[in-house]
Amino acid sequence: MSKLTEKHNYKGILVCVEGIDGSGKSTQLVLLRDWLKSTGHDVIFTEWNSSELISQTTKLAKKKNMLSPRTFSLLHAVDFADRLKQVIDPALKAGFIVLADRYAYTAFARDVARGVDPQWVRNVYNFAIKPDLAIYFDIEPKDAMERICSNRAPKFYEAGMDLKLSNDPYESYLIFQGRVIKEYQKMVNEFGLIKLDAMDSIHSKQVRIREMLKEVLNNRGVNI
Repeated sequence: MSKLTEKHNYKGILVCVEGIDGSGKSTQLVLLRDWLKSTGHDVIFTEWNSSELISQTTKLAKKKNMLSPRTFSLLHAVDFADRLKQVIDPALKAGFIVLADRYAYTAFARDVARGVDPQWVRNVYNFAIKPDLAIYFDIEPKDAMERICSNRAPKFYEAGMDLKLSNDPYESYLIFQGRVIKEYQKMVNEFGLIKLDAMDSIHSKQVRIREMLKEVLNNRGVNI
């Protein structure tokens, strides 16, 4: 049985946010981190594809556009496994609140959207710890693209250009991210992700997230 379906027994709390780029998840996690620190809690922040062991290899492979869907999946799994062992596990054992910008669910959404078998991906990540709170920011691909394109163009893999869905990166983005979102929506029931409307105000989302985290902490006997 996957650890993602079982509660962990560590002292700490694991919170993760999920959603496509442009959904506002990272902004919310930074606000949550700053608030927790201001209330005196020990907080560790970790983000997707940031392991010192493997992230540079992944970036180089992406730059050369040489990743197959399964290779893409395995590289990110190695990155995740290293961060779990080096950062997440030790912090949880020490009683920290761990805030993860993306978690294993990102692989379940992106890799399956690229055509990788859903069960194969889940088996690859069967060592992952179940978060105490997992939040999914739901957004339409068009709305996310408008937010992203105010600063930059869609990236090659972000737009799913490796799948040859369209020669137009913007059209390809809408198709590919639409597939990713469908996978996320399936996981709301499968893994108990809590869905928030990404188009709500920054303030209202942050208030809701803090309320949910307070409930998790109170259930552990921690007042905030």
